[in-house]
Amino acid sequence: MNYLLAAEGEEPNPLIPHIPELVLGVVVFLVLLWLVNKFVVPNFEKTFAERTSAIEGGLAAAETKQAEADAKLAELEKQLADARHEAARIREEAREQGATIVSEMREQAQAESTRIVEAGKAQIEAERQQAVTSLRAEVGALATGLAGRIVGESLEDEARQSRVVDRFLADLESSGGVN
Repeated sequence: MNYLLAAEGEEPNPLIPHIPELVLGVVVFLVLLWLVNKFVVPNFEKTFAERTSAIEGGLAAAETKQAEADAKLAELEKQLADARHEAARIREEAREQGATIVSEMREQAQAESTRIVEAGKAQIEAERQQAVTSLRAEVGALATGLAGRIVGESLEDEARQSRVVDRFLADLESSGGVN
């Protein structure tokens, strides 16, 4: 140390370290470095490894859950599509059944209408025949009475009366009076 000191008795320079302090500082630093390497670094590495495995496990679990959620979503979308197809099929089936029912009801109504018209025609024909018969009887009675007055003799004989009425009606029909 003497060589560092000035020859004339100057004070030592505070910026230049003393050799024993330097050696002691290096030794303490190496001991401290060894202690950190021995005790602290393994704990850091252990914690780092645990966190890394936890994060990787969490990512793997998240990926698994995401895959499960995607599969579930795909399944639900498929079920929804199937339900929509089923609903469309049911609607179409209902439309077809409705059209069939309407068609059957029209056919039944047409058949009922035809039956009612035929029954009405038959009733009208029966009433017409009844009216013709009634008119024949009345016209016959009137014709017989009129003929009896004109001829001056009684046409009380039923066979004669029937022949006169039939002849009169035949003449009337041939002239287009009664159908």
